[in-house]
This record gives sequence, structure tokens and C-alpha cells, in this order.
Amino acid sequence: MDKINKYQTVIIILAVIIGLLFGHFDLAAQYSSNLIVPLLMTMLFGLFLSLDLKKLRSSFLNLKFSVSNIIINFIWTPIFAYILGSIFLSQELALWIGFVMLMVTPCTDWYLVFTGVAKGNVSLSTAILPVNLILQVVLLPIYLMIFFGETGNIELASIVKSILLVLVVPFVLALLAKKVILYKNNSLTGSIHFFTKSQVIFLALAVVAMFASEGKNLTDNPNIIYILLIPFLVFFTVTFVLAQLVSRILTFNYEDKVSLTMTTMARNSPISLAIAVAAFPEQPLIALSLIIGPLIELPVLVIAAQLLLKRKK
Repeated sequence: MDKINKYQTVIIILAVIIGLLFGHFDLAAQYSSNLIVPLLMTMLFGLFLSLDLKKLRSSFLNLKFSVSNIIINFIWTPIFAYILGSIFLSQELALWIGFVMLMVTPCTDWYLVFTGVAKGNVSLSTAILPVNLILQVVLLPIYLMIFFGETGNIELASIVKSILLVLVVPFVLALLAKKVILYKNNSLTGSIHFFTKSQVIFLALAVVAMFASEGKNLTDNPNIIYILLIPFLVFFTVTFVLAQLVSRILTFNYEDKVSLTMTTMARNSPISLAIAVAAFPEQPLIALSLIIGPLIELPVLVIAAQLLLKRKK
């Protein structure tokens, strides 16, 4: 299963292709939309199972790293993402909302892979994960209401309901499952291990369902990719440079610099996608922009990792 996780970029791309192919069949397109939220909830259940909340404390031991991570990810990035959207996506409100939703949610999975590839401090990156996860869940509805509340497209009740459904429910179930394993070391252990190691599989299945249900929208709007390409590239480029400057000012060693770079560049599409699907079922372009995002992001992270390695040498 770990080998599968190493090839998650290829798997996600294949999932997109398969989903688009299924989208040509009316029956698949009709029913696949009902599978998206359950699959994403299952994926997040596995993510929460693998999350060690005890590392919250250890993540704050490196105060310079924690504070710089929080300032960049939760103060600078939301403002910068909104400004980029206002410049490049003001004529496409749904894409603008999707772009901001993706950018304000730091990654909680594959950034660790790229941190390892670039020889960064994986332990530090892992320790900051619970902080990023909790803050993005709490702050996402606040960002949406501040930036888009007056548009009439954002309803706080809908956002809260979707967060309760796709995040709180899997989180509570994961906590209960951990309790069961802790007090009853029985046959359930194997099943729990499967869920913690199969997040990319459920994400890929959700991507297949997403593209099968919305493939026609993408086919009818192929310019979406080109519209999103420039703001995405600007965001990643500026964030990469900013992380290098902050690391230099705070005198981070190479490993910590890599960790800060990856945790501020990589975005968390599964969580934002799950919320978008539940909260905006009548606006498929929002969810579609969240699907397209990783297709641009993953190659950028590969390039960023190689640039960091070259600078190290």
C-alpha cells in the first residue's frame, strides 16, 4: 500500500482520465455524483486515523517555524489568494471561490512526500500537520464569509452543515475507532490499518466519480484550465520565493527551510473538495476548480523539490 502512495500523482491523473471516459455514459454520470461525498468521507476517516494529536505540542516546540507557518498559511495566503482571484478570476465567481477554498487549506498528506524527496525535516513537517488541519477547518468558513459573504453565493449554514458532515463525522468515527483498538486489540486492527494506508485509493475513486459526474461541464468549458493556470503559477512562485526569504531571515537550516517551503506551497484539495461538493451542489465549477488544482500543483511541487536539492548542492 505504501508503494501505491508513492505513485499518487500518476494514480490521480489516471483517475481523471477514467472519470472523463465514464462521463460519456449517461448512467455513470447520473449516479457517480452520489458517491463523491461518501468516498471523500472515507478518505478523511483514514487521514484522521493516522493523525497523532499528541504531536500538536511538539509542533510548537520549534516556535520560529510554527509562527512563520501560521502567519504565511493563515494570514498572508488567504489575502494573497483573494487578491489573485480578484485580478484573474473576477469574471468567474465560481472559479474564484474554488481557487480561494483551495489556497486557504494547507496540505495534510502529499507535502510530506515532497519534503522527503527534497531531504527536508519530515518530522517537523509531520508535527505541524495537526495545527494546519485544525486551523483550516475552523477558519475556512470565516474566510468564505469575509471574502464572498456579500455575493449571495455563500451561506454560513450550508458551510457549517457540510463541515459537520464531511469532517466532524469522520473525525469522531476515527476517534471512536482508535478507542476500540486501544482497549480491544482484536481483528479490527487490520481494517483500521487498511484505512490509514488507503487514502489515495479513496481519493482517486472520488476523483473518478467527480470527473464522471462533471466531465461534461469540463468538456463544455475547456478554458477553465487555462483560466486557472496563471493564478496558480503566480501563487506557487511567490510562495516559494517568500518561504526562501523567511527561512533566510529566521536562519533556518536547509531541512527546516524545505519543510516551510512545502507546507506553505502544497494545498489540501480533498478537504476543500469535500466541503465544496456538500456546500455547493448547484455550482459544479467550484468543485471542478478544486479538482484541476492538483493537476497543476503536483508538477510544480516536483520542480520545487528539485530546485531545493540543487540549491543544497
